[in-house]
Amino acid sequence: MPLTENQIRQIIREELSHLIKSDRFTFEKLIQILDGRNIQVGLATGTKIGTAIDQKLGFWNKVPVVQPTSASQAAVSGTADSTYSANEVTLINDIVTLLNQIRSDLVNIGIIKGS
Repeated sequence: MPLTENQIRQIIREELSHLIKSDRFTFEKLIQILDGRNIQVGLATGTKIGTAIDQKLGFWNKVPVVQPTSASQAAVSGTADSTYSANEVTLINDIVTLLNQIRSDLVNIGIIKGS
């Protein structure tokens, strides 16, 4: 005897109930996003990827790692001294400024941990 429409609806409701009642979705399979599709996020509070520093992420097929942190990520300090020409001093100071801005940007978005 074939199932009725109401029986089919009941089976679907039972199977999907854990998803409907949950505050999150859990995926047990790979997620594939087709070309031309975007992930839209809210404007007020923002969205996090990874909610703890020991959660691992990998980008562009690299092995996932925890958020990097080490003393070598401290901001660069100091300036070039008089042993350099004026042009070299300007260049060195510009490189230090740029390097510190890149470091600050990476810390601000959580790619590396600030000290």
